[in-house]
Parts: sequence; C-alpha cells; structure tokens
Amino acid sequence: MKTKKIPMRMCVGCGQMKPKAELTRVVKTPEDQVLIDNKGKMNGRGAYVCKNVECLNSAHKSKRLERAFKQQISEEIYLNLKKDLLNE
Repeated sequence: MKTKKIPMRMCVGCGQMKPKAELTRVVKTPEDQVLIDNKGKMNGRGAYVCKNVECLNSAHKSKRLERAFKQQISEEIYLNLKKDLLNE
C-alpha cells in the first residue's frame, strides 16, 4: 500500500518547513482582503504561520506577511491571529 504524501509549507515567522496541518493559513483574496483561513480552502495567495505566538510575533516584527502579500497588513489581522492561537 502506498504511503500518502504529507504537504509541507514554510512558516513565515521561523522559516521552518512543517506539515500544512500544523500551520495557520493567512490569505490575500482576489479582492485584496487579508483573512485568516482556518479550513485552508479559500481562494487567493496564502502564507503560513506556526501555531505559536513567538512565530507570529517574529513575522509581525520583521513584516514578513506584508512582504508575502505585497501590501500593508492591518493590526486587526495580527490581533485576530494572536487570539486564535491563544484559544487553541
């Protein structure tokens, strides 16, 4: 029986490759909205962050999400991400 391939993605905070299921996806939609994609199925450009606050703080401090999406990210998105991470 074949083993199933596990999709790997890079965290924008720490730069480590991890399984997609262990990361939180942030999406820039075709309408230029930046949203948190909990299911991982939304249309648009995605960036991944580890499910810990240190990686999120690192990505925020070095503006890696802004670089990934080539646009300004509001503080509200960072606050929502932090709230989601603390609730898990």
